[in-house]
Amino acid sequence: MEKIKIALIGVGNCASSLIQGIYYYKDKDPQDIIGLMHHEIGGYKPEDIQVVAAFDIDKRKVGSDVHQAIFAKPNCGVIFCSDIPLSGVNVRMGKVLDGFADHMNDYDADSSFVLADSPEPTKEEVVRILKDSGAEILLNYLPVGSEEATRFYADCALEANVAFINNIPVFIASDPVWAKRFEEKNIPIVGDDIKSQVGATITHRVLTDLFKKRGVKLERTYQLNTGGNTDFLNMLNRHRLASKKKSKTEAVQSVTAHRLADKNIHVGPSDYVPWQKDNKICFIRMEGKLFGDVPMNIELRLSVEDSPNSAGVVIDSIRCTKLALSRGQGGVLFAPSAYFCKHPPHQFTDDEAFQMIERFIDGTQLVQDKNILRVNEGLRLETSPDLVTENLNQN
Repeated sequence: MEKIKIALIGVGNCASSLIQGIYYYKDKDPQDIIGLMHHEIGGYKPEDIQVVAAFDIDKRKVGSDVHQAIFAKPNCGVIFCSDIPLSGVNVRMGKVLDGFADHMNDYDADSSFVLADSPEPTKEEVVRILKDSGAEILLNYLPVGSEEATRFYADCALEANVAFINNIPVFIASDPVWAKRFEEKNIPIVGDDIKSQVGATITHRVLTDLFKKRGVKLERTYQLNTGGNTDFLNMLNRHRLASKKKSKTEAVQSVTAHRLADKNIHVGPSDYVPWQKDNKICFIRMEGKLFGDVPMNIELRLSVEDSPNSAGVVIDSIRCTKLALSRGQGGVLFAPSAYFCKHPPHQFTDDEAFQMIERFIDGTQLVQDKNILRVNEGLRLETSPDLVTENLNQN
């Protein structure tokens, strides 16, 4: 197969796990594959992904080969594949804008950024780098709260005719204005905010859906998360958390039987614990009533290595985006966005999203993504995408 050429915005822990995974799964027996939805998607395996450009703003990474930069400080994620050859691609200086929180200067350099003093690129320079590299897909791995920087790179993707995967909670795919811009240029976009393999959000959603299906009234719930990577350090600035909290909260609210009042739901990061490094610990509590109005509650503690938890999902997202490019399909990819992301343009249950993504992959989905969205907005998809054809006929 030809390579899927990708460019990275940010060479942090998540990018490190992604690149390690590309090599970790190379030549593995399909029966031994763990962590991927499929060993192959559209004929593409993980090793068919190639990084051809990368941007960062840390002095210890800019100018280094990207396969060396993924192991540089302040990265602290687990190393599960260290035998990686040099890529021949050096990390370029990125655009800073709001991609750097000032308070991170106050922490030890091993934990925080060391801002590079290299000249920042213009939009024209970023577009030229993307075009010259042959990149097909641009992945956004900027820190939470990087609103201006994300829009800068999304604009570059449009200018360079490169697909965009938005892994962070800045609303691009779910913003009608941005979605229309990608649709008008027929450029695929997936977003927003990557949903980990078995992370806090997907676990909280599954339990919330279980309450609904088993007739339990959910009355109150919280989700608290602690971690020791730069993402959690960055989020100590609470002003950067607005979109993150909205993304995670809406992901849970969207699968409740009845929306909870704001005072009865709290979802969001709690604190930065340096020694946890890339380990994320999540605490979930759910209170409700079951038969006879008898009260019940669930408390759950989840511990995961944060970056590998998302890497497999991103590898699947990349391959689905490549499928769209091969098919000439642009605009928001609703099925991949619903399955892979916390804040897609439209929320589906995880069962619905799973059926949609399977049909997207094998090419047998009954209607185009935009028709699924139109039907869902007008009639609400109540059980499965199998009903879409009937609903369209009735419409």
